[in-house]
Amino acid sequence: MKNIWILLDNRIGSRHQAEGIANYLNNHKLNIIYKELEYTKFAGLPNFIRGRTLLGLTEKSKAEISEPYPELVLSSTRRTAPIARYIKKKNPQAKLIQLGHIGHTGIKEFDLVFTPEHDKNKLQAPNIHYTIGCPHFITKEKLEQAQAEWHDKFSHLPHPITAVIIGGAIKGHPFSLENAEELAKSVANLKEKEGGSLLITTSRRTGLEAEKKIMSYLEKYPNYAYLWGSKDNNPYLGFLACADNLVVTGDSVSMCSEATAAEKGLRIFTGKNWLTPKHLRFVQSLYNNGYASDISENITNKPTTNHISLNTAKEIADIISAL
Repeated sequence: MKNIWILLDNRIGSRHQAEGIANYLNNHKLNIIYKELEYTKFAGLPNFIRGRTLLGLTEKSKAEISEPYPELVLSSTRRTAPIARYIKKKNPQAKLIQLGHIGHTGIKEFDLVFTPEHDKNKLQAPNIHYTIGCPHFITKEKLEQAQAEWHDKFSHLPHPITAVIIGGAIKGHPFSLENAEELAKSVANLKEKEGGSLLITTSRRTGLEAEKKIMSYLEKYPNYAYLWGSKDNNPYLGFLACADNLVVTGDSVSMCSEATAAEKGLRIFTGKNWLTPKHLRFVQSLYNNGYASDISENITNKPTTNHISLNTAKEIADIISAL
């Protein structure tokens, strides 16, 4: 049985992507070993300086990167790429897999680089494999467990239940009160047409004023709200499992990709003068392939989607196994 090391750091989104792929690699009889990495301040140096070294790792993490080296390495972030290259230097037979763009530095050393197609204009290379969206950690088993855990908590809410999953500001692009109000109005319009109730969650990036604006429109409907800063158990998986349909803001590729896993009607809110061209390309690819529809153009009782899951994690795992 071949060993595959999965290099993980403390970035939750990247961890979830790698863990999602690992779920399916298990089906291919690979021996998966997670390497939890901790960093020093030198991890912030550009990768062309870090090179093929362990520079930027703590002494404890450096001790983890030692013989026997694996046959396969999955690098989950730009910061883990130099560590993967170091392993290749020590074991030239090792196959290297990278998630996401790492720039030009060392890219030829990787057998495959998986990156979303909305980043296609950043770099072209024969070893880059483009995917729709990004891999995620949501599986049917996780959703079934969440359904069992959260069903009673939401049982008092009338159907159809709409989960509203809200992100917010992205780099250089704030989440304006105008967009917050437009989102709230769109959701309210949906509830006026179909009835039912809401499951609402916000993030750190939403902002307190935008959150207040949204809730001022939506609190009149039966709802369960898990707002940023709440100390209760996070019901995110419960929202995906128990909702009848979903509304997600288009600022997070991960959130939108994960929402497709529920295999329910998915509407996306894009707002005005907010999302980057990259985000808009991604959202459009979801529309084009039937994974989601635009809430501003589709306030009907049934969203125009095929209720299919975007399973990039399985796609990547199948390709890796062929190595």
